[in-house]
Amino acid sequence: MNRRHFLAASALPLVSMAAPGLLTSVRAQPVPFDRSLVRQMARDLAGKAFKAPDNKLPDNLKDLDYDRYRAIRFLPERALWRGEKLPFEAQFFHRGFFYANRVDIFEVKDGQAAKIAYQPDLFSFGKLTPPGAGVDLGFAGFRLHAPINKSEYYDEVCVFLGASYFRAVAKGQLYGLSARGLAINTGEAKGEEFPSFKAFWIEKPAANAKSIVVHALLDSESTAAAYRFTIRPGDSTVFDVEMAIYPRVDLERAGLMPMTSMFFFGPNDRKDVDDFRPSVHDSDGLFVANGRGEELWRPLHNPTDLQISAFADLNPNGFGLMQRQRDFVAYQDLESGFERRPSLWAEPIGDWGEGSVKLIEIPTREEVHDNIASFWQPKAALQAKGEHTYTYRLNWGPDVPKSTPLARFSRTGIGARGDNATLFVLDLIGDRLKSVDPKTLRGVVTAEKAKIQNIVTQPNPATGGWRLSFELLKEKNPVEIRASLMQENEPVSEVWVYRWTP
Repeated sequence: MNRRHFLAASALPLVSMAAPGLLTSVRAQPVPFDRSLVRQMARDLAGKAFKAPDNKLPDNLKDLDYDRYRAIRFLPERALWRGEKLPFEAQFFHRGFFYANRVDIFEVKDGQAAKIAYQPDLFSFGKLTPPGAGVDLGFAGFRLHAPINKSEYYDEVCVFLGASYFRAVAKGQLYGLSARGLAINTGEAKGEEFPSFKAFWIEKPAANAKSIVVHALLDSESTAAAYRFTIRPGDSTVFDVEMAIYPRVDLERAGLMPMTSMFFFGPNDRKDVDDFRPSVHDSDGLFVANGRGEELWRPLHNPTDLQISAFADLNPNGFGLMQRQRDFVAYQDLESGFERRPSLWAEPIGDWGEGSVKLIEIPTREEVHDNIASFWQPKAALQAKGEHTYTYRLNWGPDVPKSTPLARFSRTGIGARGDNATLFVLDLIGDRLKSVDPKTLRGVVTAEKAKIQNIVTQPNPATGGWRLSFELLKEKNPVEIRASLMQENEPVSEVWVYRWTP
């Protein structure tokens, strides 16, 4: 049941978006470096025509299949900073398979940047013949290790590999959903553009450091951009991100803080599924804390046709693709460990203005594809020839970083009720429910152009929470539904929102 062995496999055939060769402004010898350098590189890059990526490889490394590429392994004993008793180490990925594009990686220490040289003896190649000495292939990406589970062992905590994809884990977790540097035209009929990170600068950490800083340069046909990531692993792993975008053309459909995940099936969506497992997903819902103070929970869905939802907002507080179901019994998968996959919460810092949280749900018949995408899309286009700066925080962990007093929806079950209705069964949990007077608690359910009937609220002794159920009379068209628990006129729960499709 091991699904994605590599990052965002469903998208990676389209990741060839980097410019060739080593950046001319940074040579093999150490040169002065500061945080403004990458922004200036992005600004200069955006003033020039986009160049095709360097994806040339030696003949014996071309067209590798999955198994042959997996045989190329970085040697852990050659990790950057191995043996220096620092809180982080870095390992590198070889180019090949879906990862043919060259990425240059630099180490920054004492204000100087030096390129990390590609050497064949950094890797074991299995039955493949290594490249000859003196061949400078660069790398495909890298991963960072730190002792987050045991003080004496360096666990892999994050990886940057493929286009602008990256992902991370917190203490006790396994890899699941991914983030991206930038999304362009996601879900658009004309096709998506996949920007790529073409170079990274990794700052050498101090001996007592709790965080590590990574700079990145991004390029694509439409834009260039610069990033500064401050990464803090732990019970939750936090990325503080500073981003500057320099469009070559007006970006009408830019996706900021983008993330991608997988939802195959669950108790709300098991149509035509013949599987011993009750659920298969990396994320089970989209949580939105909007600028109006509302908290929205949108269970994910594997639709028959492409579905695009937009949650309009002004200065959002945050959103994220969450994995709320943390019980092994919900999955029954001994290998995949879906209950240990991280949630990812994106929190803008400062006022981001008008826009919408977009949710893209793509049909899939396999669990190996990331079929869910979410991001913030500004209402106004990002104008060409300008500088557009954003600061935000990504929190990888078991839940949102700040708890809410409102009860939350923990499970959504959907099934047929006879020939004329669909039954929805929603479970809620939270301390707020323990202090409410049951006589004053009521469920509120509304639907556009559809009839709701038999709304029932009752305690759920198995969870210590409550259950809200209702029936939707059969409809031929998609229906937008909202549900919540109220005590008189005060909300007791977040708002459950769902698009039911026949």
